[in-house]
Amino acid sequence: MDSVPPCRKVEVSLPSVAVAGSRCTLTFGKGSPIKHQRVGGYHRSQRNGVACCSNAYSQGEAVRGGGRFAVNGGQMGSDKRVQIIASDAGGTMTDMMVVDSEGNFTIGKAATTPEDQSVGFWESLIDAFEYWDTDFQEEAGRILPGVEAVVYSGTSMMNTLLTATGRKVGVITQRGDEDVFLHERSRQTWAGYPYQDILHHVTHRHNRPLVPKRLVKGVTGRIDMFTMEAIPLYEDEVRRSVEELLDEGVDAIAVCLLYSYMNPAHELRVAEIASEVMKKRGREVPVYLSHKLAPIMREQGRLNTVVLHAYAAEPGREQLFRIEEKLKGSGYRYPLQIVLSHGGLTDIRYPRIHEACFSGPIGGLLGARYLAQEMGTGNWVCTDMGGTSFDVGLIMGGEPMMEREVVITRRIYNIPTLLMDTIGAGTGMYVTIDPITNRIKIGPESAGAEPGPVCYEMGNEVPTVMDCCLIMGILNPDNYLGGKLKLNKELALNAIKEKCADVLHVDPYYLAEGVYRLINSSMREHIRAVLYARGFSPADYHLLSYGGAGPMHVAGYTEGLPFKGVATLPWAAAFSSFGCAAVDISHRYQKSTGVIIPDGAEDSWKLMMGQMMLNAGWEELEKLAAADFAAEGLPWEEARVQQIAYVRYGGQMEDLQVVSPVARINSPEDMDRLIATFEDLYEKVYAGVAKHPQAGYQIMELGLTATVPKVKPRLPRLPLEGKEPAKEAIKGEREVYINGRWHRATIYDMDTLRPGNEIEGIAVVEAPATTFFIPPARRARMDEWSLLWLG
Repeated sequence: MDSVPPCRKVEVSLPSVAVAGSRCTLTFGKGSPIKHQRVGGYHRSQRNGVACCSNAYSQGEAVRGGGRFAVNGGQMGSDKRVQIIASDAGGTMTDMMVVDSEGNFTIGKAATTPEDQSVGFWESLIDAFEYWDTDFQEEAGRILPGVEAVVYSGTSMMNTLLTATGRKVGVITQRGDEDVFLHERSRQTWAGYPYQDILHHVTHRHNRPLVPKRLVKGVTGRIDMFTMEAIPLYEDEVRRSVEELLDEGVDAIAVCLLYSYMNPAHELRVAEIASEVMKKRGREVPVYLSHKLAPIMREQGRLNTVVLHAYAAEPGREQLFRIEEKLKGSGYRYPLQIVLSHGGLTDIRYPRIHEACFSGPIGGLLGARYLAQEMGTGNWVCTDMGGTSFDVGLIMGGEPMMEREVVITRRIYNIPTLLMDTIGAGTGMYVTIDPITNRIKIGPESAGAEPGPVCYEMGNEVPTVMDCCLIMGILNPDNYLGGKLKLNKELALNAIKEKCADVLHVDPYYLAEGVYRLINSSMREHIRAVLYARGFSPADYHLLSYGGAGPMHVAGYTEGLPFKGVATLPWAAAFSSFGCAAVDISHRYQKSTGVIIPDGAEDSWKLMMGQMMLNAGWEELEKLAAADFAAEGLPWEEARVQQIAYVRYGGQMEDLQVVSPVARINSPEDMDRLIATFEDLYEKVYAGVAKHPQAGYQIMELGLTATVPKVKPRLPRLPLEGKEPAKEAIKGEREVYINGRWHRATIYDMDTLRPGNEIEGIAVVEAPATTFFIPPARRARMDEWSLLWLG
């Protein structure tokens, strides 16, 4: 790969933003009021003056690798300069958000192209710039040199895992553990099962191994739990194993030995021997070591993680390089950034790229976090509905919930991941009739982007949820994706009638509404399960709906749930991209340790444990972080560092993540402060009566986050105007089928609504990339943040 300049830490102060195709505003700091002008059916913003750039650390200049430079960008239109490009590649569509230096942003969409993600990425860029009357294909060489950040989030790595189409990987592990992929261990034997199947072992089935048994080699040698060499490494067995794997034609070798996270000597020696054998054989393949990729206990998850890295993450990195090369070919000067599963952001050359494998669904959660922090609202239920899935995440106290291990395809991975619960419920889901029960069945198969719903006219003959919404009148066949794709309503109606309604001898519109209500009910029950299973009540949360299909269904899937409020956004379709744009550059590190603090422990013991175990562990993680920052050209001296300890009561199986109130344990009182922080958190998560300090405390794992800010949007708070929408906001009326009959619904233009406007149902609010449906007896209000609240 060609060399690229290092990343930059830059905080840009910019004025307000109007989104093309959907009236809303964002800012990058303070600015003068904007004047809106209608251009080609979409908003374009004008300003009396040029936006200036500022930095959180130095006025008027931005920082790159410690040096200074004047911010400039490619021209767009008159004097616009693109500042951020953020992409979210889902299973069906790739969403794009492009923000310029005046604060304007535009949204683009294109079909996701799994075989080459760069194609869908580029096409969605082209689509976004069309709203600015700009031919990106022609103007890319002028626009991209001035772009400050390009951020990517996607599902390509996870899709490789889901479809089992990764690289051919060989594994070297401890002798005696060769069959671990076949028999698995402990929780993984039932991970991912619903509760009723967890109880009945007869339903349990082991996963099909990603690595077949013939490619798993066991070698003799053992490091014990006290970091001592109990059995020396049998090096001849290692050589023979490497040779056999090379004979099998593996593309990579993953190494995972017991207690290597405490003492990596044996894993390092395996790598040295493998290198020697490869040189003699004249064939080099990469070797990945578990202590470098996941230096924590629980070897089942650690083994899965190192295999995931070799199997799916590294091939996924190649897809990212294609995107970066395409950008660089048109003048982009900096590394492509990728969102990590724990909500961080990094260069695509990041050594632990597997941490990005499950970042696809979390972009919206990051956007919701940013929204909550800007608005000062603490608790949100975040719901993302697209073409294939419905994702639910939680924001508590302004921060998303996180799980240290994630279960994907019923395998456990030691990858910290923001908590998202997903079910198959999207507008692309097939609607069929079960031949045995004669009941409507939705999914689990989805039409995806190809062939898409019947109304796309791309060869699909099986109706989908989207086809049902179309014939009900909720969707406008002439305004889908801003009118770029005309939907065939008659074709959708015929498919629903022939494949479903005639089978049940019912009216096709009645059946379509039944499908609409059925999928809404499924999503509503999923929200209930996510909250109630954790002991939470909807009454303590606001709900945010986004994704291209979210606003169309939100009234249905929140019906009867007593949330504080239910909101959506004008740019809901690209909210995950917005979340990617709103992320700071952040790395996260973890390692195992072994700290025991008995009840009533002496001060000398607390100090010894703190200095020998906690301080030493944090210092080790800080050195790793500083090295990674140096490799990416980031200023370590300006990083915001948080020390983390995972604390539990003695004898417990689970612990809590505690952000340490001190950077180092320099006194017994510092240890007491850390324990007191754990006690406060424990009482919030569980209950005060559950606290059990008499059992003492254990800290089995340490963590660290290092963050530097980057350019990102900020929502302005606009003055409220009158309740009555402007006359030009009303586009007309059309018939909508709901509650078993046809209603005359008022159609509104999302662009033209202003803060303070209220809309009575039945109504449909249209934007090019999304549709907000307000049923009878409901109303919507736009607040000062440009959020639409459903009442």
